[in-house]
Amino acid sequence: MTTTAPKTVRALIAPDKFKGSLTANEVADALAAGLRSAAGSSGGPGSVHCELLPLADGGDGSVDAAVTSGFTRRTYTVAGPTGQHVRAGIAFDGVTALVEVANTCGLGLLPEGKPEPLNASSRGFGEAILFALSLNPARIVLALGGSASTDGGMGMLTALGFSFRDADGRQLYGSGRALARIDSVRCTALPELADTELVLASDVHNPLLGFQGAPAVFGPQKGATPEDVAALELGLSHLVSKLGEAGFTKAADLAGHEGAGSAGGIGFACLLLGARQVSGADYFLDLLDFNTRKDNCDVVITGEGSIDEQTLAGKLPAAVARRAGVRPIIAVAGRSLLPRESWPEMSLAKVYTLAEYTDRDSSKDPGFSAALLRRIGRDIGTGLLN
Repeated sequence: MTTTAPKTVRALIAPDKFKGSLTANEVADALAAGLRSAAGSSGGPGSVHCELLPLADGGDGSVDAAVTSGFTRRTYTVAGPTGQHVRAGIAFDGVTALVEVANTCGLGLLPEGKPEPLNASSRGFGEAILFALSLNPARIVLALGGSASTDGGMGMLTALGFSFRDADGRQLYGSGRALARIDSVRCTALPELADTELVLASDVHNPLLGFQGAPAVFGPQKGATPEDVAALELGLSHLVSKLGEAGFTKAADLAGHEGAGSAGGIGFACLLLGARQVSGADYFLDLLDFNTRKDNCDVVITGEGSIDEQTLAGKLPAAVARRAGVRPIIAVAGRSLLPRESWPEMSLAKVYTLAEYTDRDSSKDPGFSAALLRRIGRDIGTGLLN
């Protein structure tokens, strides 16, 4: 009599967040629940073993990803994007501190979700960096993404000892609106910054200015009108000029650097402070030991809210696919604008989208999105076991 051992499939679930709907943890949990339920619905013996690896690329959830890897969460009150107090989390492992734009001055922190393209500030991010410096880290990872502001990092720099004054000598509070009013810049250097390695983690390649710059590309996503975009462009150009006059001779060159436009120009300010730039996706994949974990699985499931041509340009799912090797890669997304003929560029075996499972807009309904992901997980699991 011949017997067949029950089939067991090992799946590594490594998604990014579904922006505005579900965190990476919630996406992974929902998919895993669906995959596990497939064992009873596939019509035969077998199971799916799930290893969950919620990811981040420098945007929302970066601190959570670091905590998942063993860092300790520390909390501190900072100024939110419009000045309100918010409790921000940073991650620290005794050597490296990780500070996140999204949970200090991010779009998700705007009161009632109302965009403030000219008034939002990056000051809270600078205050979180100050808190991180108080822990005496060897390095600080600056996770850029999801910012509400387009102030060129003026608010952040103000918190770190820079003084921006108008023509009457009054101190300016960093914001997009204040950029054009800068008359003089002074800096009282923080000795702690000089002794700490700064690492800028982002996969945005845009410069600060121009048709590919922060105002033109990302300003409208933050509520900026065409008039606002023009004002922000002039303001940021003025900031660069005034920093040059103040002795920062590389300011103009840094403004044209890839990544200077990330997080509304906070990338520029970080480069000005001497930060070393790394790929956010690759940094977090290394931090979470993705290469070792994928070696112990049969299939990799990744995804994000929208899969499109930008995904191919190096966003997190593309980085996951690049490292997955010969293992089948399944992508899950809210929607996909990537034509099937482009799937081989990411070695995708299959793409599942929430949009294929419903006619409703699930992006603003986290509970409904999670339910759809459980259905997709079950369908993926059934396919793997059959």
